Amino acid sequence: MNITRNYISELHTVIDGLSITDIEKVIEALHKARLNRNTIFVMGNGGSASTATHLACDLGKNTRQKGLPNFRLMGLADNMAVFSALANDEGYENVFVQQLESFVQKDDIVIGISASGRSPNVLKAIKYANKAGAISIGFTGFDGGKLASMVKIHVNVPCSCIEQVEDVHLMLEHLITTALRERALALDPELLVENEEVRIL
Repeated sequence: MNITRNYISELHTVIDGLSITDIEKVIEALHKARLNRNTIFVMGNGGSASTATHLACDLGKNTRQKGLPNFRLMGLADNMAVFSALANDEGYENVFVQQLESFVQKDDIVIGISASGRSPNVLKAIKYANKAGAISIGFTGFDGGKLASMVKIHVNVPCSCIEQVEDVHLMLEHLITTALRERALALDPELLVENEEVRIL
């Protein structure tokens, strides 16, 4: 079996091992956050930073529906001036938590994407998010690392190949965006227009 066919075959196996229940928990949490006008913060390093940015872009643009609130989003790796200033002055482990301290509120959502589940800056931010009463979500690979036990909702990609973990994380953000768009289309926007203070519990 050549490397191309083997990679694709392995990726099929990894996808088949995903927990549908955990993915649907993420979709539900994000849907409620949208309707309740909570803010969603997304973070990651390296390839995971790229996936975090991609998720923020897709949720912000591709889920809009007339009569419904747009997603409130912040990619914590997207402002390079802020990111590098914090890394330089406060230490790289603080680049996410320092931003959260300025913005996160109770019932907001904080998403940490870390293939290893061991990124110190992600772990520190998730710890703060939990303390602040936010809903923490983790996307991991391998054995989930420390992040797995820290977050309220955990989606693990059961794989020890970093490239395939990142492949599936990107696929998951597309899946989640698609599902949330469909949830929005299925809603009657008049239910929210009539009472802008509605809370979805």
